[in-house]
Amino acid sequence: MQIESVPPHRHLPPLVKLALELGPLVLFFLGNAYSEKFGVAPDQKLFVATGVFIAATVVALAIHYVMVRRLPIMPLVSGVVVVVFGGLTLALQDKTFIMVKPTIVNALFGTVLLGGLLFGRSLLSVVLDSMFSLTEEGWRKLTFRWGVFFFVLAALNELVWRTQTEDFWVNFKVFGIMPITVLFALAQTPLLTRYERKTPQPEI
Repeated sequence: MQIESVPPHRHLPPLVKLALELGPLVLFFLGNAYSEKFGVAPDQKLFVATGVFIAATVVALAIHYVMVRRLPIMPLVSGVVVVVFGGLTLALQDKTFIMVKPTIVNALFGTVLLGGLLFGRSLLSVVLDSMFSLTEEGWRKLTFRWGVFFFVLAALNELVWRTQTEDFWVNFKVFGIMPITVLFALAQTPLLTRYERKTPQPEI
């Protein structure tokens, strides 16, 4: 009996992946920044931006699935929360729901990562669809750092939306969270290098 090999996962080209992840956020910002020019009242801008955000998120997930026939956990969970909380924002005309969405998503990921560690599981490679190859100790340390970082992002979002204007919060969501996340990821490079799992070299 012939056993068929399982095809390896396909991955998006880096620029395409970046465009699909950032595209909805950029459109969210543009919808909030320029909707007044199309006759939208100032107090309705965030609702328009939320509608654009939901549509763009669904389209981005659909494109991702069509291209690689699967959806990574993190964008999928985030997308579901966008649709649910964005839908509540529009249905109930309450901006609070879309504003707490980053808090919910980041707290959820932080809970999953740190909770997994309590049960001896390093779930970071699943949550972030990671392509790194690390030792068990490396995964534990990296998972702990990212778990704490997600809670920091959740706290930052709560601080900003509760104390600042809507426009400031939108700008922070688009132009604040992403650079902070990139800088944090880059700061983990020494850990990645130190705990990289070495591939045995074939004997000659």
